[in-house]
Amino acid sequence: MIKFKKILAISIITIFITPSFAVDYSEMSTEELIVIIGYVKKQNKDKFEKELKSRVGTMNPDEKAKYKKNLEKSKKK
Repeated sequence: MIKFKKILAISIITIFITPSFAVDYSEMSTEELIVIIGYVKKQNKDKFEKELKSRVGTMNPDEKAKYKKNLEKSKKK
């Protein structure tokens, strides 16, 4: 019974902690992605860039302008 409780406790902790490390950029709006250009952690950068690049073709002119502006700003940092 004690072993079961330990396994249950570890499982519950894992379920609640794991999502805090995983970042799902597909759930974010294009506007949100554009705003955080330059502020993404290094370990998440590849996933972020892949998601953002997949949306460039569907961006409206206003979003594309903000995207280019923030991209240039992030390169200057």
